[in-house]
Amino acid sequence: MIKNIVKKSLVLALLAGIGFSAVAQERVYLIDQRDVVASEPKAAPGAAAGAAAGVKPSGEKITVAADALFDFNKAVLRPAGKAKLDELVSKAKAIKLEVILAVGHTDRIGGDAYNQKLSEKRAAAVKEYLVAKGIEANRVYTEGKGEKQPVTGDKCKGNAKTKALIDCLQPDRRVDIEVIGTK
Repeated sequence: MIKNIVKKSLVLALLAGIGFSAVAQERVYLIDQRDVVASEPKAAPGAAAGAAAGVKPSGEKITVAADALFDFNKAVLRPAGKAKLDELVSKAKAIKLEVILAVGHTDRIGGDAYNQKLSEKRAAAVKEYLVAKGIEANRVYTEGKGEKQPVTGDKCKGNAKTKALIDCLQPDRRVDIEVIGTK
């Protein structure tokens, strides 16, 4: 929870440091191995008053399923994952980029320490690719959350490493990438 507060404070500090207030929008995309995309715009709290400033801060959060980026239990980018990141790079180059936050996640299969390392390696692989595509390294921040923030909740039963459990836990294996900048 402390890290979430710090992250939100960082975003607010970045927005406040720009020297204006404007309407910020966050778009959340969920991309899974079927390439199904759902978009849900949200207005940033407390930012509705300054739309007249002309420049709009933009935050875009994209959740990419790790199975689209990586093979199960791996941190090496797949060709399909590179294509998704290429789309992200073109969007990032269309704005005045402030920062990109890449947060890796895993499912609960495996030990805590192993999953933490795997999530960090996945986030680092995303950063390395983005930097190779021309994004400044000092603009990309990475973090690994391990298995601490599952999206499946208690939907997936059992602890045995079966194909059914691996398939059920797929949404937990993901990388959240947040692009923040101005248009």
